[in-house]
Amino acid sequence: VSSVITESIFNDLLKHRNDAGCKAKGFYSYDAFIAAANAFPGFGTTGDLTSQKRELAAFFGQTSHETTGGWPTAPDGPYAWGYCFKEEQGNPPGEYCQASSEWPCAFGKRYYGRGPVQLSWNYNYGPAGKAVGFDGINNPDIVANDATVSFKTAVWFWMTEQSPKPSCHNVMAGGWGPSGSDTAAGRAAGYGVVTNIINGGLECGKGSDSRQEDRIGFYKRYCDILGVSYGSNLDCNSQKPFGFAAQSQPRLIKTVV
Repeated sequence: VSSVITESIFNDLLKHRNDAGCKAKGFYSYDAFIAAANAFPGFGTTGDLTSQKRELAAFFGQTSHETTGGWPTAPDGPYAWGYCFKEEQGNPPGEYCQASSEWPCAFGKRYYGRGPVQLSWNYNYGPAGKAVGFDGINNPDIVANDATVSFKTAVWFWMTEQSPKPSCHNVMAGGWGPSGSDTAAGRAAGYGVVTNIINGGLECGKGSDSRQEDRIGFYKRYCDILGVSYGSNLDCNSQKPFGFAAQSQPRLIKTVV
């Protein structure tokens, strides 16, 4: 991954992440990103160079939307302001705790959005911690205190399939093709399906949506920096969200805006 995302490019992608106005100032480091990327074989290294660049642009595009500090007239444009936050902004509702025998909530702990992907809910902190190597139930705060762990939760989410959804990685690396039911639902390979995986129940199948347009804006900027074309099917305007059961459950991530 470091051969595609050099430290210079990383700093260009996330140009204003360390500005005084960004609450995550000084947190998201290049070394932490590379350590996390290297912990997941295949991430950003699958397929030809075009596929690799598009996957990494897509990863940063989606996570930048989740952590954006941009606004329409921001210096260098709204898409130069990804990774401004490491914790969910506003007043997170409750503790994000759902009754679970496998991942019971710890007393006094809150499972609101943290890190690049804004990991949320006890039933996601538990599996993420198990996969990455931290106690997600008893120490969810580490996702906002340790940059390498924080990036690892984001890459873990990116690489992990959530049936009936494919993984974001598999879509962007070219390993997923639409089934007959996918085609009937308007889903076709491309960046739009990644948005559908992440937040389809709220953003997809409703025509143009400002949130997914923001995701696309980040993605295009990052593709331009990496010198790669965008590919097709960038939006999910006409895509039905993945299965009803998946839609009816709380999302894996929580947006900061």
